[in-house]
Amino acid sequence: MKNLKKVIWATAILGLIICGFFAYSIYDAIFTPNTSFGNKDANIYIPSDASVNEVKEQLSPLLKDWSTFEAVAKRKGYTSNIKGGKYVIKQGMNNNDIVNALRSRNIPVKVSFNNQETVEALAGRIASQLEADSVSLVEAFNNVDFLKSNDFNEDTKLSLYLPNTYEFYWNTNAKDFRNKMLKEYKRFWNDERKAKAKALNLTPNKVVTLAAIVQKETVKVDERPKVAGVYLNRLRKGIPLQADPTVIYAIKKETGNYDTIIKRVLYRDLEMESPYNTYKNSGLPPGPITMPDISSINAVLNPEKHEYLYFVANVSNFGYHMFAKTLAQHNRNKEQYIRWLNNQQIRR
Repeated sequence: MKNLKKVIWATAILGLIICGFFAYSIYDAIFTPNTSFGNKDANIYIPSDASVNEVKEQLSPLLKDWSTFEAVAKRKGYTSNIKGGKYVIKQGMNNNDIVNALRSRNIPVKVSFNNQETVEALAGRIASQLEADSVSLVEAFNNVDFLKSNDFNEDTKLSLYLPNTYEFYWNTNAKDFRNKMLKEYKRFWNDERKAKAKALNLTPNKVVTLAAIVQKETVKVDERPKVAGVYLNRLRKGIPLQADPTVIYAIKKETGNYDTIIKRVLYRDLEMESPYNTYKNSGLPPGPITMPDISSINAVLNPEKHEYLYFVANVSNFGYHMFAKTLAQHNRNKEQYIRWLNNQQIRR
């Protein structure tokens, strides 16, 4: 009888030890820190519709023990409900914290783009910052039904995209990116800006088209309203814009090589047959030759009022221009620029 009691006690104690061991193992798996990186935090990017193996590929280099994480993830239902996005894992997190972070803390990313000349270039820029690939982005940007329903076409589609920095979730798809850009466009073109465009006898698309030329003509933000004033004066008087950047764009569009660098427009270029050649065609070109900054758009909407009709680069103050009211004055100003080009041996 005494031996039986000893066996029972021994069994009970052993059971408690085993239960304690399992309890500790579970506690250890859930609440012990399981990160292996030295930085304060680490970013991981989980693709949409990712498998457990894809999560492992991203996460395991950051963990001390993948197996304990996987066990906790299964218990908490994460492995059957993986969500794409950018997530931040902080140093010293335990498996429970990591699973919670991956389930509910999709972090927005900053997406920036500048003055792209084509939607293909824009797609490449965006694809380097979001999960969406450039092919799906180009398809979304070129969707005929979308363009038509929002008063854009093949020539004006660049007008939709305002260079800036925006917040997106990393796993944003191509259509959602495009649709958010449409919302930003509509927000930008409020009643006040539309009224200013109407007062200039321009539509928003035409404002962007002119702003793109202003953008290409001068890098100096403070000079853009003055340049815009020149072109608006010419439009009002029915004088061709004669903007060199439109000729350069026409050459690029004709060749399909938008990486072409042209430092000097030649007289033969001015004879090129293209709707973008503003030496041969009056008025504005069919659409923007780049995505202008907001500063260039605002320069068109708030132009400097003056009587200038011409301008040429000022080689005594690079980046700025010399302005003229008459062709004779402009030709005199132009001489200093041509001499400088020749002295620099800039032939093209």
